[in-house]
Amino acid sequence: MLFSLSSHNVIQYLQKAGLCSLEDRAVTEHELPQSRKNSNFLVNLSAGNGQQLLVKQEKDITNDGIPQELFNEWLFHQLLQKFPVLGNIAAMAPLVIHFDQENSILVRNYLSEYQELQGFYQQHDIYPEAIATAIGNRVGLVHRTTCERREYRDFIATAPQGQFRYQFHNPAQGIGTMGPEILAQVPGDALKFYSLYQSHESLAAAIADLAYNWQPCCLTHNDLKLENIIVHSRWQHLDDCLIKIIDWEATSWGDPTFDLGCLLASYLEIWLQSLVVDSTLEIEESLALALVPLELIQPSIIALVRAYLNAFPAIMNYRSDFMFRVIQFTGLRLIDRIQEEIIDHQHFDRRGLCIFQVANNLLTTPQNSVESIFGIPESELIPDLSTFQAIPDLEREQNLRRIYYPTTRLRGC
Repeated sequence: MLFSLSSHNVIQYLQKAGLCSLEDRAVTEHELPQSRKNSNFLVNLSAGNGQQLLVKQEKDITNDGIPQELFNEWLFHQLLQKFPVLGNIAAMAPLVIHFDQENSILVRNYLSEYQELQGFYQQHDIYPEAIATAIGNRVGLVHRTTCERREYRDFIATAPQGQFRYQFHNPAQGIGTMGPEILAQVPGDALKFYSLYQSHESLAAAIADLAYNWQPCCLTHNDLKLENIIVHSRWQHLDDCLIKIIDWEATSWGDPTFDLGCLLASYLEIWLQSLVVDSTLEIEESLALALVPLELIQPSIIALVRAYLNAFPAIMNYRSDFMFRVIQFTGLRLIDRIQEEIIDHQHFDRRGLCIFQVANNLLTTPQNSVESIFGIPESELIPDLSTFQAIPDLEREQNLRRIYYPTTRLRGC
């Protein structure tokens, strides 16, 4: 680590970088909850008219190389600066004001009048369609504006100085190769998840098919979840600034179906995390007894998808299987979240088993899952878009990373 930020030196670092003055020595700073990858600090500038800065540093940085996540966020900001025509996209993201590549430190404005959408839903227990509509509109705008624009694709492929970058990363990977070391990393009850995953041949085939049909054509966020969307405290009185999208660390050139699938998975988790589980209940009973019924969330996910298609209607003329691929990525994202829960919290219970079953159905039978998830048939979800201009045929790009992990089995499974 070249330089490690802490609550004791973050002010001095900002002063040295010219981001605050000596008069700001009376500022207060708070160390925010750390993410898996970053240390986060909130700095209040006493002499800056109440300005607040969020300072992020990637963890475990060594002199051998610097991770590229915060560089990605800085590169996204530079893309918006280089191409002013993307001003509408710039308005939906916080302003990045400093990036230190050597120490992988990024500083951006902290928007105190906004709160994470996940916390908003938990606090108010309401799911306004206006918020979901704003999300669908913003994400559709990003995808439509950058679709098939080579100058944006080439810019976003820029690598940090002295490092190599894969041009594309196919997210349809499934669970990686599992060796004996997995036994030491996860609790015994979690091995049931890996055994289930490996025993479903149709699941492996669906993921392989999803990987093969992955088609990168636009700028994608790649980590769209409720925690990475913030909503204004006065959302009921706003039109343009109702929501913003944060943490563009995973952004790349990708397939729009993945972004939309991640969003739907995040909404479905509200329902799935509220399941009533018990060894005496069948999975179908647990799904029906959820404290937050699926029916309560369906109007929002319908509004989100319809707003997305209104913002980017041409995608349906190009991808006739668009909704099926979105549904499949929704299932894959749920599986990823199960594995994250196991790794982070060493936990897999009957609720995880229910989520796995839902994810498996979404991946293997997407044509039958649209109505069960949205509550309406696909014909009612998607308007008639035949009058819109189609997107030109896209060239299939070479996938530079392995797109599918071979099926492996744990000893004894």
